[in-house]
Amino acid sequence: MSNQLQETMVDSRRTFAIISHPDAGKTTLTEKMLLLGGMIRSAGTVKGKKSGKFATSDWMEIEKQRGISVTSSVMQFEYKDHFINILDTPGHEDFSEDTYRTLTAVDSAVMVIDGTKGIEAQTLKLFKVCRMRGIPILTFINKLDREGKEPLELLEEIEDVLGIESYPVTWPIGMGKRFQGTYDRFSKQIEVYQGNKESYFADFDGENIDDEIKKHVDEMYLPGLVDDLSLLDEAGNDFSIEKVKQGLLTPVFFGSAIANFGVQSFFNSFLQLTSPPQPRESTNGTVQPTDENFSGFIFKIQANMNPAHRDRIAFVRVCSGKFERGMNVTLARTNRKMKLAQSHQFLASSRETVDTAYPGDIIGLYDSGTYQIGDTIVGEGKVFEFDALPKFPPELFVKVRAKNAMKSKHFEKGINQLVQEGAVQLYRTPFFGDYILGAVGELQFQVFEHRMKGEYNVDLEFTRMSHNIAKWVDKSTIEDRMLDSRVMLVEDRDKHSVLMFENDFVWRLFQDKYPSVKFLDPFNL
Repeated sequence: MSNQLQETMVDSRRTFAIISHPDAGKTTLTEKMLLLGGMIRSAGTVKGKKSGKFATSDWMEIEKQRGISVTSSVMQFEYKDHFINILDTPGHEDFSEDTYRTLTAVDSAVMVIDGTKGIEAQTLKLFKVCRMRGIPILTFINKLDREGKEPLELLEEIEDVLGIESYPVTWPIGMGKRFQGTYDRFSKQIEVYQGNKESYFADFDGENIDDEIKKHVDEMYLPGLVDDLSLLDEAGNDFSIEKVKQGLLTPVFFGSAIANFGVQSFFNSFLQLTSPPQPRESTNGTVQPTDENFSGFIFKIQANMNPAHRDRIAFVRVCSGKFERGMNVTLARTNRKMKLAQSHQFLASSRETVDTAYPGDIIGLYDSGTYQIGDTIVGEGKVFEFDALPKFPPELFVKVRAKNAMKSKHFEKGINQLVQEGAVQLYRTPFFGDYILGAVGELQFQVFEHRMKGEYNVDLEFTRMSHNIAKWVDKSTIEDRMLDSRVMLVEDRDKHSVLMFENDFVWRLFQDKYPSVKFLDPFNL
């Protein structure tokens, strides 16, 4: 393959995640983008129980029942000569670990903010991860067709709370029942809001109000619009594409995802404001997307996307070269060579076989238990590994067992398969082999219980534990006298020793009392 073709393929890719606090409209915005890309004929509402329509990206049964996203989903489509890879992430904080890992697989992020509430806790958490990784962020302020905070107040909040400069590309005219539309400072057009009808566009230079504009926009809002635009030009931040690409400035767009208003304008600008796939660091130095040799890393494993077949899919972000179905690769962790014969691309839970893929694309590989989250696969040439993915210690622990002892085989199969997805962590006690699950949030246990029942027909019994801190440890430095009811020694699923502490006080006391105990970094086990 020529370098020119590889560069063309790379330049046409856009891979991004959509992040937000729960209920800000993230999944609805994803639906509207899929609608624009011609992937679906009508958008399902997220909480659509009565209509029987559900969001395309919410494919799990529990997501449809609760109207929330509990797992990252991947959607791919073409739009305006670009190949788009959208990763819709869970908004709920209990699934932040899945979201953090997903953010390692993208080149930019879209931050959705509820215009009626402003910056919320989970938005801030996810934003900090994006800043830490230098990911460019575009902001979509949603729900302008409801009464909410003043636009200037929202911009001030973005800058003060998130610590990033903002540049409003579009500016709202009214809000709630008085919502008239938005003005695009790039195209110098007013997009007129007409409810469920298609938007009307009117040219406007920001100063001279002609009769055509007055036909579509209530005249009482026009002087205020002129004043706002003048204020933004004089006192607002200057636009800099370099700052956007460095993650130092966020372009801001206003609209209503549920009404499909402002989404197309936003998406058109998005293609111009974001970068194609970027280089990645590895143990062999910087890997460029235009490098000839294929490489990629696994950021997610999903069991039972098709429960009837009990399948496991490993999600791979292609980082360099060209993927071809049937190609031979090396799994860097084990140095094992393998043939990639079964490969897929996705629209949420539906899939189709993919024969070729390029940097930025997300592909799914059939997994019989070979892969782990964070694995690197490479084609020809020197074997290397990409930087490790973030790993977070659990804060909640429960002992778990099957209510029916006759279901023990199903229980062990289910627990091992679901744990490999990374949403919960598994530990065993050394003598009795009790199963302990660790999670960041309570909802993870509920989803785990729901899936064990629905996908493996196993009812679970949980016993809450008082411990809330886990620390990996060198077992040779541990003595029996150090352990009691408040300090428990267990093993993770890779047989590494872990000490579980009842609380932060017990953890600090243990450190003071036994300074000879050697604690380990879970990244370097």
